[in-house]
Amino acid sequence: MKTFHRTIATAVAVLAMAALTSCGSSSEPATNGTVTLSFMTGSDQAVVDTSKALANAFMKANPTIKIEMEHQPGGSEGDNIVKTRLSTGEMTDVFWYNSGSLLQALNPAQTLVDLTGDAVLTNVQQDYLPVVTQESKVYGVPATTLAGGGILYNRKVYDKLGLEVPKTWDEFMANNDKIKAAGITPVISTFKDTWTSQIFVLADFYNVQAAVPAFAQDYTAGKVKYATTPAALGGFQHLADVHAKGHLNKGFGSATLDQGLKMLVEGKGAHYAMLSALLPPLLATYPQTATDVGFFGVPGTDPATHGATVWEPPAIYIPKTTKNLEAAKKFLAFVASPAGTEAVTAAVRPSGPYRIKGSKLPEDSIQVAKDLQAYIDNSATSPALEFLSPIKGPSLEQITVAVGSGLTPPAEGAAQYDKDVEKQAKQLGLAGW
Repeated sequence: MKTFHRTIATAVAVLAMAALTSCGSSSEPATNGTVTLSFMTGSDQAVVDTSKALANAFMKANPTIKIEMEHQPGGSEGDNIVKTRLSTGEMTDVFWYNSGSLLQALNPAQTLVDLTGDAVLTNVQQDYLPVVTQESKVYGVPATTLAGGGILYNRKVYDKLGLEVPKTWDEFMANNDKIKAAGITPVISTFKDTWTSQIFVLADFYNVQAAVPAFAQDYTAGKVKYATTPAALGGFQHLADVHAKGHLNKGFGSATLDQGLKMLVEGKGAHYAMLSALLPPLLATYPQTATDVGFFGVPGTDPATHGATVWEPPAIYIPKTTKNLEAAKKFLAFVASPAGTEAVTAAVRPSGPYRIKGSKLPEDSIQVAKDLQAYIDNSATSPALEFLSPIKGPSLEQITVAVGSGLTPPAEGAAQYDKDVEKQAKQLGLAGW
């Protein structure tokens, strides 16, 4: 079973499986004075389009630097290629890879160029830096937009019933009661695609961190548990609450992700705990997705601290083996600039905000991107726990299906997950376990 990080990486089109192709690479200056940078990126179409847009715009602005791309597979095969080429000194001059805890596996202190304090980072938002940092050293810049994890909601349903976006869980449940009374499904669940059951837990991490700021570090060190930390137990309780109140769609146990998204867009369901980045593919069939679906973070207990959990963008890095460091840094500085994000926006419709200072979403951005931008502007976001800790138990989706179906009490589900996590932490050889 793939980890949720892998599933989400696939869902937001960070990487996809494809044969490794190469357009040729070079790390030596050409005889005509042109420097050629080799760039390994993903093979999913959205990633390819983003990478091409960045490379073409950069080359237009820097005619003495040429960029040649090659494409890697996704999943574990792509990971192995990246790790092997880094260890053998055969990595391209720059490359696209995950941010967050997966960066640790690249042994960045030995393999990547340290960008700490470099002008390359001038325009990178401070909130992004932790997910490309290891041992206080910064190694990458954001390659694309972020995604929000929280509640997607139908704005027409809200308008029809005169509802306001909730900032507390009690307000959310009160909205659900009114929606149910109007004959509309309050909360969509799609447990046929078991990974979707995890969102209420994983997207609640902003609230966990707000209540327990050191949770990620202490969790990684084996000092805190889900079952014994009230704020962390909250996500499991949310799953139990919406089931106990009869707020779920009929047949939620056999419903699929595609069916859930369709229900939401058509207004047959009002809320769906899901990732914002899954919406853009719907635009071709359901253009109303752009305006009719909004986003808010999983509500907590204090309206004054309401915020949202985000899945941070992947990053572009420079290996220490590059022979074109100056040109590589120049490219990363362009990627991490308003000019770079404008080039991407012209080629790929953004599904969320950029992590670059001064970058603005276009006027015709989808509503969820605008809603996410408001959280960014208010500095009210936290990366999902998987970006801050390497521990992600493989059985969470089975546990959350059971809790969300009323088969397992939330406290028992949290305790089961703590045992699942312990096994993985020991396999990783982490201290404190």
